[in-house]
This record gives sequence, structure tokens and C-alpha cells, in this order.
Amino acid sequence: MATAFIGVIGGSGLYDIDGFSASDEVRVKTPFGDPSDAIVVGDLEGTKVAFLPRHGRGHRFSPTNLPYLANIYALKLLGVDRLVAVTAVGSLREHLHPGKLVVVDQYIDRTVNRPASFFTDGIVGHVGFGDPVSKPLSDMLYHAAVTEGLDVEHGGTYLCIEGPQFSTRAESQLFRSWGADIIGMTNVPEARLAREAELPFASLALVTDYDCWHETEADVTVEAVIATLKTNVTKAKRTLRALAKITAESSTPLVCPSQSALSGAIMTDPACVPTYAREKLAIFLDKYWK
Repeated sequence: MATAFIGVIGGSGLYDIDGFSASDEVRVKTPFGDPSDAIVVGDLEGTKVAFLPRHGRGHRFSPTNLPYLANIYALKLLGVDRLVAVTAVGSLREHLHPGKLVVVDQYIDRTVNRPASFFTDGIVGHVGFGDPVSKPLSDMLYHAAVTEGLDVEHGGTYLCIEGPQFSTRAESQLFRSWGADIIGMTNVPEARLAREAELPFASLALVTDYDCWHETEADVTVEAVIATLKTNVTKAKRTLRALAKITAESSTPLVCPSQSALSGAIMTDPACVPTYAREKLAIFLDKYWK
């Protein structure tokens, strides 16, 4: 059987996963500060899983203030070899109704106030990001949802706004005209940082509302989101358990271009990289520079 270590970032309402065995809470220190919370590491359906609640237990971090760098770095440091992000989203399409799941395949980034790269201090790196998710991992995630009999869409463009306010009606209509399918506040820069960390990345989006573009549906509110979240979280947990089981039963290693994303991506001459920068990013670069 193939061995795997799945990292899971839980979204709004998903602060734990049922069914862990031999679990342990790990608090990880990183050069980029503390992650959102302790990371729970254990066995789920025969697969090793590390779970991190994105907003912290009790939902303490807003989308802008999330410790994105620390979260991805901590999961990489623990040894995860693939990453699944669960995220609550609004729908920009009639057929993507509240309660539906979407396995994301593209992003439009409209964030403005958050770090988007590990390579900003003494070292320059440019990774490819044309295909921002791992197709093999996304296919497995979709299959997991299907095996649970869930209503899931395979592919969709996620537009990420800064927040924390929801979008205006004019913005919502504009985003629809761009071809975006769903809208959220957290999957970017997670997808970008996962690529720099050479972690295959997939996202399970949980539709909670129709944003504010829909003429016959009520505008999005926190109350409406929370009501739908309760049902969606159950679906997400079922999908993650199914994914863990599929992974445990697979005899084929996950192979994805993202696993070598940094090959040829570093522009800075190694001799010019400051010691502190090299030490911070050794977890990513040692395999290329040693």
C-alpha cells in the first residue's frame, strides 16, 4: 500500500474531524510565527492525517489576519505530502445551490492585504501557477464525495476577496461576468503557498449562499451562512473520511508536477542569499542546494 500523510485545513464551522484514532495535538513553532491553532495528528480510516482549524477553535482569526505562512509551513514541517483545504463559499451560479460541494480547479485573486509568498526576504522565487490545484488529488477528492452520494461539482473558479465584508451587489455581478463560479475569502494565498511548499493542493468548497446577485434569493447574512454550514460540515467530514479510506487503499503513489515546483524557480544566486533567509526556507530548498 502507498503511504501518505494528508494535511487538512478546516474552514468555517469545521474545527475537528470525527473518527481520529491515536490522535495527538501538536503545537508547532515556525519562523513565521504560530499557526492558527494546535494541529491534531492521527489516523483516519487507515491514513495519517494532520488537521488544522484555519480560523482557530472558536473562530478567532479573520480572513485577512490568518497566519497563512505559519499554517502552510507548519504542515510542511510535520511532513504532510498533500494538502486539502475545506472552505465555505458563496455561489455565483444558479446551479451551484446552497448545500452543493465544489472541487475547485481555478482561482481569481482579489486579495490585497495578505502575504502571498515565502520568497520575499533576501531570496526571489517564481513558481508556475497556471494550474493552481493538483489534478490527481482533486480527482481523488471528487471521487470521495461521489462515493458518499453527495451533490458535488468537479471544477469551478473560486474568486477570493479580501473581506471581511461580503461583496457589493455591483461587485457580485462583475465577478459573475468574469466567469467566476464561487466566492470566498481564504483559499488564497493558501493555494499559492502550498505550491511554493511543493505540496499537491486540492480544495473542497461548501456552498452556503448565493452571495447578493440573485434576484429571488435573500442577500447573504452570517445567520444564513451558519444555518447551511451545519449541514455542509457533515458532508465535508464524510468526504474527508472517504478520501482517507481511498488513500489508504491505493497502491499508487500520488504524482503531481507541484511536487517539484521549486526546481528552476529560484532566481537568486545561492551565494547571495542571506543566512537567515536560507535557514528559514531550508525545509523547501535543501533538497536543491545541498
